[in-house]
Amino acid sequence: MQTKTPRRGTIRLTRRGRIALIATGAAAVAAAVAVPLLLPDDDARPETLTIPEGWRSGQVYEAVDKALDVPAGTTKKALPKADLKLPKDAGGNPEGYLFPATYPLSSQSTPASVLSYMVNTANKKFGVGQVAAGADRNAVNVYQSVTIASMIEAEAGSKEEMGKVARVIYNRLDQGMPLQMDSTINYALNRSTLATSERDTKINSPYNTYARMGLPPTPIGNPGEEAMRAATNPAPGDWLYFVTVKPGDTRFTSSFEEHQKNVREFNKSK
Repeated sequence: MQTKTPRRGTIRLTRRGRIALIATGAAAVAAAVAVPLLLPDDDARPETLTIPEGWRSGQVYEAVDKALDVPAGTTKKALPKADLKLPKDAGGNPEGYLFPATYPLSSQSTPASVLSYMVNTANKKFGVGQVAAGADRNAVNVYQSVTIASMIEAEAGSKEEMGKVARVIYNRLDQGMPLQMDSTINYALNRSTLATSERDTKINSPYNTYARMGLPPTPIGNPGEEAMRAATNPAPGDWLYFVTVKPGDTRFTSSFEEHQKNVREFNKSK
């Protein structure tokens, strides 16, 4: 399977003003005079932080560190004391539950409070009845649906492909086939690449979906609403394979022979 690297974004900042005007007067002066109020330079403290769909937890931690202007690694170290409201299946790992959105920041914001805001948002998004009903229809629980959504987010090249990628995942699970997702290999190796070698597929990792059956033990990124919608409502189809031959040309098939032909075409186009 051909993976898509997680879509990267930037932290969008809304800068505060540096100078305010105050009116001051003197008893002997009839008109007020506007003078600059000296403020500390707070450019390092943005008012909002945007987390793009598909970012891994490590990317989120780094973004929070930067936005709050704290030493690198501070946010990750705050996890044990953050008291995040995660599902039991997560085992304390917030991967998948740092919901991609734009979050407000203030002078009172801390790494722990920002992470809590993200997890609470995820719980609201994933806790609605449609998500639970969709998980039941697909014979998985909500946490497993988030895991599937994270793979969809990493693998699909567009929103239109997400439902098909979801169907491939469920079809392979139903038929007892390994998922063979390059995105899970990339997660295990902490990288993002389209070049997965045969050696990569033999790594000893619970995230190696070439060598191990079933879902990876945790999500492999933080999916957005579209990916979650696809995970709970996959497109109908019998597809078992897909590969992106070139941008905008992702081919889905149930035939291994046809898939091999598509893979050869992809290799030629590299």
